[in-house]
Amino acid sequence: MSEEEIIKLWKSGLNKNQVAKIYMRQYNQRIKIIRLDIKHRNERFITYYEALNRVEKLILKEIKKGGTNEQTRPI
Repeated sequence: MSEEEIIKLWKSGLNKNQVAKIYMRQYNQRIKIIRLDIKHRNERFITYYEALNRVEKLILKEIKKGGTNEQTRPI
């Protein structure tokens, strides 16, 4: 999931926790497919907190950039 997709989901009205769950689910599905290859069998899944960390960083970066109005959009 790219940064633009994460920001788009957040701007569509989902809160950061919902976006983090979606991100975690998609990332882990991709890793599950990659792990079928012997070279990449040690790739690890991410936890909810790791997904939330990435999502929060992107949302805060978007707010600081001025992409949304901080008063009307809660984190």
